Amino acid sequence: MEWNRKQQAIERHDKGFNCAQSVACTYCDLFDVDESAVFRLTESYGLGCGMMEVCGALTGAFAVVGLNNSSGDVGKGITKQSTYGIIKEMGEKFREKNGSVVCRELKGIETKKVLRTCPGCIEDACELLEEYLKENYKGK
Repeated sequence: MEWNRKQQAIERHDKGFNCAQSVACTYCDLFDVDESAVFRLTESYGLGCGMMEVCGALTGAFAVVGLNNSSGDVGKGITKQSTYGIIKEMGEKFREKNGSVVCRELKGIETKKVLRTCPGCIEDACELLEEYLKENYKGK
């Protein structure tokens, strides 16, 4: 299994994918999901969900965690709590590394001090996601 996909995600971003799409679409093949569907689904997560809130790269990684961890048992929600725990830990690691998980803070919109660029956030989100997947990948 190829786990070092940071460059693929950055190349997607360079082609015009938003940060969430760049991360989430890079891992579609691992879950046998249609990249076009994931592209459409994660379009609204870019630019910190359009409000410069939670980093799009991180929310893209969270979407992939859901693909991996969810039971897919519609209506029962039996894996919700474990998924929440995984993304909370991932978010905390991202915050520790970058000083924030908030897009406008990462970009230095108010402070004029950039904490992390979009490509950097994409790299970090991929690293955290791959760290999780190496230990927990459930396969197609």
